[in-house]
Amino acid sequence: MSGFAPDWLALREPVDHASINHAVRTACVRAFDGRGAIRIVDLGCGTGSNLRSLASALSVRQQWCLVDHDPRLLDVAKERCSAADLGAIDEVTYRQEDLTRADMESLIAGADLVTASALFDLVSAEFVERLATAVANQGAAFYTVLTYDGIAAFLPEHSADAAARDAFHRHQRTDKGFGPALGPGASAVLAAAFERRGYLVQRGNSPWVLDSSHAALRDELVRGWAAAVRETGLVSEPTVDDWLKHRLSPATIAIIGHEDLLALPRGR
Repeated sequence: MSGFAPDWLALREPVDHASINHAVRTACVRAFDGRGAIRIVDLGCGTGSNLRSLASALSVRQQWCLVDHDPRLLDVAKERCSAADLGAIDEVTYRQEDLTRADMESLIAGADLVTASALFDLVSAEFVERLATAVANQGAAFYTVLTYDGIAAFLPEHSADAAARDAFHRHQRTDKGFGPALGPGASAVLAAAFERRGYLVQRGNSPWVLDSSHAALRDELVRGWAAAVRETGLVSEPTVDDWLKHRLSPATIAIIGHEDLLALPRGR
């Protein structure tokens, strides 16, 4: 699985943090009330955005292990986390690991919380099963944010919006290194996997709403969509060109749906 560009991750970080579902986050924080300290493993950590969002909300002492396959991103994570106010964090360690091949049991050993951000629409159902089994065997909590849920609305409308969305979803379900990706069905698969293992699951929406105040992120998003649509060959090149030109208008508003999900062992 290839990594994402640090510039893209930096561009989306403020919007990611603002979009977090507060009810699901509050439930996650409350699950650890009264604990002295917890160990957190962040899968596919990128540049550490998830840590910078979640750590300050938790009132307990924390040890974090940030895991990513891309050494460039881990280097950026070290720089940005060392420059940030980490509050109640006692230690941050960094681990380069290919999640497509990782032994999940050993990777999350000792974790009280396993977390991730914007990861699970890229993975396969088989990966979710392996992860859920490892988390349940550990008796850990699981919390993931900003999983794409298939909602993609653009204003003003364009005649190719539906075709572009369908093609993008087809592209999303291609193999990203884990096997056939779950795409917009990821949250439902995660919920079912943890519920089968006796976990209590809470889900909540965390959409991006991108207008001219987020023009750089919005424009980069639609360029990425257009590139993915072109790769499928399902929409003609002239139509994609026209759609992209329309979407790069300053008037465009993009609403991109995500879900946050918390899974807690019963009795937590």
